Amino acid sequence: MPRRVEPCVATLVDKPPKGPEWAFEVKWDGYRLAIHVEPGEVRAITRGGYDWTKKFGPIVAEARELGHASMIVDGEAVVLDDQGRSDFGLLQRALGKKPSSHDTSEILFYAFDLLYLDGHDLRALPLSERRRLLEPIVAGRTGAIRFSQEVPADGAEFFQVACEMGLEGIIAKRRDAPYRIGRRPEWLKIKCVRRDTFVIVGFEPSTVPGAIGRLLLAAKDAKGLTYVGGVGTGWTYEMSVELRKFLQERVTLTPAVKLSRKGAVFTEPVLVADIEYRAWTEDKKLRHPSFKGVKKRTSKAQVYEIKRPPE
Repeated sequence: MPRRVEPCVATLVDKPPKGPEWAFEVKWDGYRLAIHVEPGEVRAITRGGYDWTKKFGPIVAEARELGHASMIVDGEAVVLDDQGRSDFGLLQRALGKKPSSHDTSEILFYAFDLLYLDGHDLRALPLSERRRLLEPIVAGRTGAIRFSQEVPADGAEFFQVACEMGLEGIIAKRRDAPYRIGRRPEWLKIKCVRRDTFVIVGFEPSTVPGAIGRLLLAAKDAKGLTYVGGVGTGWTYEMSVELRKFLQERVTLTPAVKLSRKGAVFTEPVLVADIEYRAWTEDKKLRHPSFKGVKKRTSKAQVYEIKRPPE
């Protein structure tokens, strides 16, 4: 049994595919996990290969009771909101070190693929067969581990309904495809909203003392960084105050972008923000952006890049 399997990753497309060879599921908004079950050991491995077993105690504990000596289950760890939709922000709070109204007991694991079972590597089998073997193991469970159901519907109709329900989108998978690592055309994701990472280059103070009114965002382009607008929603007051304190200590007189804006405070481009948005305006600004998270900018940070036609 392999110690780690690099996951199959869906390719982003604009619309669902057509044809009976495609199966459709809800696109979960969480952390991709592979649950490795072996005699005497259960591990939760992230998409990047990190061992997060300790972070997902209830999932790991339930995996021990699935009735098989060895298995690798592919799926997504999520926290559901009060309308049953997966919410990445809630998941981050449940996993956070600071006190929160959400904790790890709320985290669910939606299993959607089975890669290994009792000494047999299943990756060469078609998806339909892997799912046939997975279903009796996890279907019908109401605890921390659940089955990601296939939705028997036309892709376009399902996508429309998913967006109307406020879901992130849908996933389409070829029923006859084996499991291949990396980003693959056999798995497709169709998002109701777009979500990308942008560099924080400054902020505008809030009328509330100590808080942030808007974060100023930038994307990469051929010349460096370019301003793509601001975001003013998606954070709590406590998060806003903490973020402003951090940025206030990194104010610069040399903005990372060309921008003249009254009241703007420019900062060193050391943080990136995870932003959800609907579309782009004609002048390359984010339409209806919402803040979803923040982290330090590293060489591996995948910042959105604007491809401009040659002048």
